[in-house]
Amino acid sequence: MASSLSLQFQVLWKRRALERTCGWSTDQLARHQQTQLAETLRFSRERSPFYTRFHRGMENRPLDNFPILTKSILMENFDDVITDRSVRLSDVDAFLKTDDGSGMFQNRYVALSTSGGVFLYSMPEWVECLASVSRPMKWAGVKPNPFRALRSTMLASTTPWHYSAKVGRSLATKMLPTLRLDAGEPVESMVRRLNDWQPAILVAYPSLLRQLADEQTAGRLDIAPRFCATSAEVLTAETRRRVNEAWGIRVFETYGATEYAPIAAECPAGRRHLFEDGAIIENTDAHGKPVPPGELGDRVLLTIFNRRTQPLIRYEISDMLRISSVKCDCGRPSRCLEEIEGRQEDVLYFPARAPREGLVPIHPNVFHRLLETIPAAGWQVIHEDDGISVNLTGVRDESACNDLDKALRRLLEAEGVQVPAIHVKQVPELRRGKTGKAPLILGLAAHSARAG
Repeated sequence: MASSLSLQFQVLWKRRALERTCGWSTDQLARHQQTQLAETLRFSRERSPFYTRFHRGMENRPLDNFPILTKSILMENFDDVITDRSVRLSDVDAFLKTDDGSGMFQNRYVALSTSGGVFLYSMPEWVECLASVSRPMKWAGVKPNPFRALRSTMLASTTPWHYSAKVGRSLATKMLPTLRLDAGEPVESMVRRLNDWQPAILVAYPSLLRQLADEQTAGRLDIAPRFCATSAEVLTAETRRRVNEAWGIRVFETYGATEYAPIAAECPAGRRHLFEDGAIIENTDAHGKPVPPGELGDRVLLTIFNRRTQPLIRYEISDMLRISSVKCDCGRPSRCLEEIEGRQEDVLYFPARAPREGLVPIHPNVFHRLLETIPAAGWQVIHEDDGISVNLTGVRDESACNDLDKALRRLLEAEGVQVPAIHVKQVPELRRGKTGKAPLILGLAAHSARAG
């Protein structure tokens, strides 16, 4: 990989170029997208055996007629998707098993893995990725001081092959020294290390940020961050409020995925702008048809312009978004996110009370309405075979939990659900996945029931 100084110079230079698009008109953005789309489709057809087959006969059709690329299709055809014909998935897998985060596959590709997917970036692609990731920092007003280091802390996954670990390692410099803490580390240890480090920039999963804000309010954590950002999990209004209460600062939310980050980020006016200069972002229903502005979609399809090594065209992520019809006052030409409701996997399914009506979908906002009012450091709903478990951490008022099961039962009954047993539990930690994320909703039983 390029030297730290050389890489940072390339990233800053690229970010400056990308930021020029913020001053474009809507028409300029649309023309740019169509030019980039045509080039992306042409390159993929010529260099990728998979896309030669997958897009055969589609040359003169609009993008929304093209087939959808799921992660399973991508991985089943990995060797043929990649435009470098020397790359084999088996070799990448072997590399990922031994890499400590500092190496590059074949000495020229950054290799990442997440949730069953493997992704490769050439160095120019990785520079553009890092430049895009740093754009929200600029929007939040972060300005490194050449005469004084600006300490940051990133609380996410430290697994070498994970996206956040690779980004954190690549962006860390002497002027922006970064303490990387694993999301699975005990809160007590995080508090101790943060008190020693005293970060000016705090980047964390929302579930961790909420806990740290409570630790600050309780007096155990004593830091004074000037900038705060989140990603990877749903950021709730209550978490924003607690951060402001603890430190008197706002949270800048970044929404993205390993495949394309960021997908959206907050501008100084507080609106979440889609990064449409680097991709075409389609908000669609379950069948891949466009969803009108203001309506909730079932999934998002990404067509990314700068990914020449591993083209992603109409690549599916199962996030449920609502895109606003209102243009932001900041002047940026891209559309804004009105709501991020989570992923389709966050929707739980329960038998209907009425006979022969099948399963009733319960969206995450039903749980948010009730559980965000509970004075606790965190909450998590898990649908298991024996019912619903509501796990709470850091409960500050025991009486608030007394009738929580009854209140949740009433909410679900109002949705027409045959409500299973509800178990409210106080736990020391929320359940986290391999990368340290603590999803608010876990449908361990619901999706098997739906599939059946």
